[in-house]
Parts: sequence; C-alpha cells; structure tokens
Amino acid sequence: MADEEIKKEAAEGTADEAAEAGKEAAENENKETAGKEPETEKQTGSEEDGKEVKTENVKKFRKDKASKADKEKEALKEQVAALDDKVKRQLAEFENFRNRTEKEKAASYDNGAANVLKKFLPVLDNFERGLATVPEDKKEDPFVQGVDKVYKQFVTELENLGVEPIEALGLPLDPNLHNAVTQQESDEYEPGTICAELQKGYKYHDIVLRYSMVAVVPE
Repeated sequence: MADEEIKKEAAEGTADEAAEAGKEAAENENKETAGKEPETEKQTGSEEDGKEVKTENVKKFRKDKASKADKEKEALKEQVAALDDKVKRQLAEFENFRNRTEKEKAASYDNGAANVLKKFLPVLDNFERGLATVPEDKKEDPFVQGVDKVYKQFVTELENLGVEPIEALGLPLDPNLHNAVTQQESDEYEPGTICAELQKGYKYHDIVLRYSMVAVVPE
C-alpha cells in the first residue's frame, strides 16, 4: 500500500515538473519572439535606407555622366567650329592667291603684247606719211591703191588685237594720254584744249603704247 502511494506521488511530481517545464519553455519562446521583432524592423529600415542611398548614387552617377557628355559635346562643337573657320580662311586665301595669280598672268601677257605692238607703230606712221604725200591725180594708181589696202588691213588687224588711237583734238589735256610739246593760238578751240595733233597716240586696252604728241591752246 505504501509503495502505491509513493508511486502516485512520484507520478504527480513528474507531471507537475513537466507542466512547469512546458510553461517555462513557452515563456522563453515568447521572450525570443518579442526580442526578434525589433531586429526584423531594424533590418527592414536598413534595407530601405540602403535602397535610398543606392538610388541617390545612381541619380548622381547619371547626372555626372550627362554633364560629362555635355562638356565633351561642347568641346567637339568648338573643335568643329575652329576647323571650319580654318578651312574657310584657307579657301579664301587660295581664292585670293588664284585671283592675284590670274591678274598677274594677264598683266604679264598684256605687257608682253604691248612691247611687241609698240614696234608696229613706226610702220603704221610710215604708211600714213607715204599715203599723205601721194598727189590727188595719182591716188587711183593701182600701186597706190594696193598700198592703201595693205594699210587698211594693217589697221584692222591692230584694232582686232585691241589697239586703238587716242582721241585728242578738241579735248582737255590729259597727262595720262597726251604729251603737250607746244602752245598754239586758235579761234576754233577753247583755251586749255588740244588744237593740233603732231603725232598720233595709241593704247592697248588700258596700256598706253605711245602718248599723243599735241599742241594746246594757251589759257
């Protein structure tokens, strides 16, 4: 009988200990759960802060990249503008050089042609002097007619080359075209104008081959 009571008490003690142990385990679990909740919230906040920082860094990186690209673009524009200006200047210089060369070439040609044409003027003078001495009754002579035709052909060819006589009679004296060698009284022409042409002058384009030798009415 005593043994059964002892066993009963032992069983009851074991049950109580087991209940106590279970209660203690539940309390510990609640404590652990309560302790873990703030840590989870802390971790969540840290993650949000990390995302914000990452977003800001991405924005800053993109902004810096865009700013750098703009600077490079502006630098390229400046380089292109400088090269364009340089090319335009070189083209303008080349155009000026070509125009200057063409003018010098034309002037050189004209000067060379003028030097040759000057040598024909005495021949032209001799034709005119010879024909001027022919008597009126001899002007229909075949020989005289032949010489006159050669003279006219000669004058025509000189005109085709650009040679033309310098006008003088009745015009004011022009030192660029006329060479006044004497003065003569005249009732026909105004004072200061040319009243006589002693030797005919000629010019080739803008080049004077020979100045007109003239007499001027005194003022």
